[in-house]
Amino acid sequence: MAEKEVFSSDSLEAHHDASTTIDGVVSLDQAQQLQRGLKSRHIQFLALGGAIGTGLFVGSGGILALVGPVPLWLGYLSMMLVVWVVMNVIAEMTTYLPMKGITLPYFTNRYVDGSLAFASGWNYWYAYAVLVAAEASAGTILLEYWHTPVPSAVWITLILLVCLALNIIAVDVFGEAEFWFASIKLITILGLIIAGIVIMAGGAPAGGAIGFSYWSNPGAFKEYVGTGATGRFTAYWTAFIRAGFSFITSPELIGLAAGETVAPRRNIPKAARRFLARLAIFYGVSSLIVGALVPYTDERLLSPDSNANASPWVIGIQRAGIEGLNHAINAAILTSAWSAGNAFLYSGSRVLYSLAATGQAPAVFARTTRRGVPYAAVLATWIVGLLAYLNVSENGARVFGWFMNISTISGFIAWVVVMVTYLRFRAGMESQGLLDTLPFRTPLQPYATWFVLGVVVLLTVTNGFQVFAPSRWNYQDFLAAYITIPVFLVLYGGHKVWARTPFWKRAEDIDVLTGKKEMDEFCEADVAPVAKNWVQKVWFWVA
Repeated sequence: MAEKEVFSSDSLEAHHDASTTIDGVVSLDQAQQLQRGLKSRHIQFLALGGAIGTGLFVGSGGILALVGPVPLWLGYLSMMLVVWVVMNVIAEMTTYLPMKGITLPYFTNRYVDGSLAFASGWNYWYAYAVLVAAEASAGTILLEYWHTPVPSAVWITLILLVCLALNIIAVDVFGEAEFWFASIKLITILGLIIAGIVIMAGGAPAGGAIGFSYWSNPGAFKEYVGTGATGRFTAYWTAFIRAGFSFITSPELIGLAAGETVAPRRNIPKAARRFLARLAIFYGVSSLIVGALVPYTDERLLSPDSNANASPWVIGIQRAGIEGLNHAINAAILTSAWSAGNAFLYSGSRVLYSLAATGQAPAVFARTTRRGVPYAAVLATWIVGLLAYLNVSENGARVFGWFMNISTISGFIAWVVVMVTYLRFRAGMESQGLLDTLPFRTPLQPYATWFVLGVVVLLTVTNGFQVFAPSRWNYQDFLAAYITIPVFLVLYGGHKVWARTPFWKRAEDIDVLTGKKEMDEFCEADVAPVAKNWVQKVWFWVA
């Protein structure tokens, strides 16, 4: 049968009879509606909190050990440009229709194809759920830095329970907690950047300006899968791929929060514009500095063959002879793992909630508490995070690496779908003469999207290229790198056969109007606050 359009404009913002199902589409009453409790500062720090996590603080050490400092830096710079385009297209679509309960798969269903939306939705949920486990795993690695007698299983339990508690209470409580978590991270990374510059300039107790001396000895590049120019390029490409873990699904956090955001057409563009500038500081500068503080030959750096239990930042501070600061920094970095896990649990639960609301997951996951929290979806996503207990019996670095690979490839697939969705959305708007009505437009479109789409497809296909090199075959790494691709194709093909959805929607048939009138009326009531003094001006700029 042809798939019915999910969510009418009424079903997203108005009342319906509870627990009714019509042609596979779940209608929600007010008791099952999400609530708008997230402010501008909440969604901005939510996106940053998801992006600035263990990928930067822990995973960067693994990249440094694998390929050296220059590929590490170039890999992060390259990935930031990809994320900028992905963030822009998400912001354009969600600002146009910031309806309650929507997720990116909803837009895929509406503008492209129901089967692609089905596969994309479950892929998102899977990625977010695995990321919860990855962050708990990274948190355990950081806690083991202090060599406590407490078993790692206890630490994993503590991390997961705190994330569950913050997600199950209410969305405004979650948003406030994430704001303060992310604030600690931002202060930490700014402090680390300053400390790194001081160390490089010779201001550390160990003395001597190290500058970029490690770029000469042991070297700026560590050749990877080849020698000469080939080895240097594959080192860069590997860093480019692995840098994806730091950013995967973080742009989507703003899109997922759109339906629970106060004044979405004002706050979503604000968050999107500031996102890249802040990432440029936190990732561009910090990845450059961390590669100057620690040589890639340091045995304490994270790798599958090591028992590393420290961030490269902590290692750099230790090498500089600064006493005591390493413990404070490790504790602050631990909160980043907690924060990112918290954000990913939120995101995964909202994706599952939306899948249930559109009849693509069991209806039980659309149930919410009186305060608008989809508790069943939160619990289901949290349960997958229990995979973190693999750390109990396996080397922590290896388990963390598996989670990195699995979630990275899922994220790349998700970005491909997002960009395809945007191109069809844009085609529908253009064919119906509505392109100029977009409340938020970004530069270089659609050319930037086409270019980045090709890059991400290439990254997806080559994600595990090293396992095909002579003497490097490892079935575990192969599965971690590629298992998501056939899973996604099976979900897509299975739904296509079952639902018999059309393969493509013509541009003139794409629905770009349902819900627009209601959203226009809703957003017209928003009045931007006016700063009364310089303190408020600074606060409004930051938040």
